[in-house]
Amino acid sequence: MFPKHLEDLTTGSVNAQILRLSFPTMIGMLLQAVYDLVDMLWIGFINPSAIAAATLFNTFFWMVEVLNEIVGTSSVSLISQSYGANDTKRTQKIVEQVLGFKFVLAVIGALVLGASLKTLFQAFTSDQSVIAFGMEYGLIRVCFLPFFFSSYSVNTIFRCTGDGKTPMKLMVGASLLNMVADPLLMFETIPGTSLKGLGWGMRGAAIATVGSITLAFTVGMILLVTGKAAVRVNPRNLFRLDKEIARKLFSIGLPSGLNLLLRNLSIAMFLRLVALYGTQAIAIAGIVFRVYSFGMMPGWGLMMGSGIIIGQNLGAGKPDRALRAVRLSTVDCVLFVGLLALPVMLFPGQILSIFMGGQPVGPEGLLIMRIIGPALLIGAAMSGMGAAFTGSGRNHPLLIASIVGQWGVMIPFALIATLVLNGPILWLWLAILFGDVGELATRYVLYRKSDWLNHRV
Repeated sequence: MFPKHLEDLTTGSVNAQILRLSFPTMIGMLLQAVYDLVDMLWIGFINPSAIAAATLFNTFFWMVEVLNEIVGTSSVSLISQSYGANDTKRTQKIVEQVLGFKFVLAVIGALVLGASLKTLFQAFTSDQSVIAFGMEYGLIRVCFLPFFFSSYSVNTIFRCTGDGKTPMKLMVGASLLNMVADPLLMFETIPGTSLKGLGWGMRGAAIATVGSITLAFTVGMILLVTGKAAVRVNPRNLFRLDKEIARKLFSIGLPSGLNLLLRNLSIAMFLRLVALYGTQAIAIAGIVFRVYSFGMMPGWGLMMGSGIIIGQNLGAGKPDRALRAVRLSTVDCVLFVGLLALPVMLFPGQILSIFMGGQPVGPEGLLIMRIIGPALLIGAAMSGMGAAFTGSGRNHPLLIASIVGQWGVMIPFALIATLVLNGPILWLWLAILFGDVGELATRYVLYRKSDWLNHRV
């Protein structure tokens, strides 16, 4: 039986359930994206080199995020399908295995990234101020990688058991803390005010972020350990290996991990090409990527919420409801993301200027902002269809579509445009849009042909 405070996602109105489960997730994820936007906004008051440093670090950071993605993606289908089948004992084991693996993988990732961080910065830029800012910011972020990875899993556990409100509250609290702490820790005098701060610069931005994430993770773990959630976690079982669950976590999640690795490698290569146009171009690309991530949060939230509904209904033997959830989530994604894409297309210069410390925006910045608007709508459609694969645990189609879009279209076009034709930066920005179109078309074909409705984990 389902706990009284949670909803049975295998009966009732599918779209109402998508919105009820996804709305708190969307709000939480939007506020989580505010972490990065607030960081970038305040970092913009330092100088473009600081923005470029944060942009490059986040590229390196998301390379390590591959380790988180492997276990994180598989945990959605495993937890939601087991919970949908009312197998409480197996659900608890999966949750404990996920948390244990996430912590171990995060420690490995932190050691690797910390040891190679300076070399990575030097490979992308010779600007010593960018490297100095990046090391100052990055080493602190790296040290708290285990809390970052684990906070994702804590939120996933609540959502997969039908509780979208708790992770929303955790992320709201963490986001508000980050908003307040950022300027207080970064500046001796907060820009635009007479208020005094600590003046820690980039270190302050990093500390504000890791502090807020760590606090949210701690509160979430307390709720799980004390039995104030649908699944109770026993800390003594976190590092006790269950071979069957471990095998599924890695086999199901490996395509998603490889997908993210290849996607992040393509972004890293893309940024290396952007660097040919100077530090200012890197800074603009970093801001636009953050704006894009913010705009996509409703789509990713709906994808996550729909994936959980799909997983629970497949686990309960109701594929018709799962199919309906995919179709409705795709429409919802386009509508909600469209609301955020509209101001990006209408006010590109004003939005970009906010994150450049109020500096005027050149034509190269306006060009990429106008391209990102349509790209958001394409990404929204991809998110809706993607819920079918994450909910069923059949993630190979996502990997194939990503390879086609990123490595079959975006990167070749970008390489030819910059290194062969020596084209203007507009051609480089267009590569993003063309890559997304290729990925959407491939994902649609695979969605229609794949047997995801019959796949069980």
